[in-house]
Amino acid sequence: MPVEQHSDPFEDRLGTALRQVGHTFHPDGAALAAAGHARGRRLRLRRRAAVVGGAASLTLVGVGGLMLLPGEGSQEQEQRSVATGPTATASPTATPRPMSRADMIRTLQELLPEGQFGESDARGTNEDLPPYARVVFDDGKGAASVSLGLDRIEPGSDRAREVAECPDKEQVPYDSCSSSRLADGSLLKIFQGYEYSDRRVDTKLWTADLVTPDGQYVTVSEWNSAAEKDAPISRPNPPLSKAQLTELASAGVWRQAVDAMPEDAAKPEPSAPVAAPASVDGDAISQTLTGLLPKGVKVVAKGGQDTEYAYLVVDDGKGRSFVQINVQPDMRDVSGDLYGSGSETLPNGTRVTIRQGPGEKAGSGVVMWTADTMRADGRRVVISAFNAGDQNSDATRATPALTIAQLRAIALSPKWNALR
Repeated sequence: MPVEQHSDPFEDRLGTALRQVGHTFHPDGAALAAAGHARGRRLRLRRRAAVVGGAASLTLVGVGGLMLLPGEGSQEQEQRSVATGPTATASPTATPRPMSRADMIRTLQELLPEGQFGESDARGTNEDLPPYARVVFDDGKGAASVSLGLDRIEPGSDRAREVAECPDKEQVPYDSCSSSRLADGSLLKIFQGYEYSDRRVDTKLWTADLVTPDGQYVTVSEWNSAAEKDAPISRPNPPLSKAQLTELASAGVWRQAVDAMPEDAAKPEPSAPVAAPASVDGDAISQTLTGLLPKGVKVVAKGGQDTEYAYLVVDDGKGRSFVQINVQPDMRDVSGDLYGSGSETLPNGTRVTIRQGPGEKAGSGVVMWTADTMRADGRRVVISAFNAGDQNSDATRATPALTIAQLRAIALSPKWNALR
């Protein structure tokens, strides 16, 4: 999300793995710095998994949205439908429609319900960065920030799939999230959650993300305040219902605007690709971690990603404890950033660092204990445990369910070496 009140909300959402690809990812400073040294696919892997002592991995789309399913109701009374004229009707044969900054703002205002408009900002289709528009809108129930951004996504790509996925509720709290495919083949996602994953401020964030079969990407975001951050809550909920978010994102004029965007500049042919280390399957990580838990510790929930990252919620009879683990391929090129002067090197070349400190997110009293290890061949296994059932809630127990010694033993287990 943007750091400043007047920053570009769409650009910030796309720039960090779809936001949200967002507020879902809280990496360790050292690990994130290490990630900056990697290139190509290695950089992507590092963003997904390198975290301070194995902290949270990237939950894609981070706050992503989901799609409107038949029969879903709105949390607030339906307002009048957004415009349904020619500009709001998708057409597969629609011609490109260049839009200036003023055009972007005017079109967004025309497609919103009746109300008053305040501060606005935009970027047109003829600029270097993707177009977007943001307005402050008041339908009589309080001011709200509404933004819309446009881009292209390759249909069927990983990014298109990630946009359509709901975030893991253990990592990102939300009230509603659904996804579906529209009659024209477009993927639509409607998400109703919060600007801050730790709920330190109750600013609500509702989004709609739409990807068409032609790769046109439209994303709409709305808040129950006049700005995404650092603005007082001005109304109970954002102004647009699920149906209105869907209609706004589906308006055909936005697809025409995407088609008017300049094609990316031709890039030079890359040199011969370097084979990237194979990623470890996420399910295999979860199963291995479960098998390494000490006696008396039961798994009550689990989840993770397709590769490299998994988490368990465990209970030793004293309350829930969140445990997460990353298993990454060859990370030797950043070992100096990950293992400093306080680290230990075992006789077999494995490097070990132990960390104990506050949790990365703002839950009151939450602590995080971490064992971070790297084999001689560069395989990194980093595991963290918390004294709460998730990373967003307050502490529910004095210490994590796993001790430092147990975390270290799990991270150093030879079973990780066998995973491929």
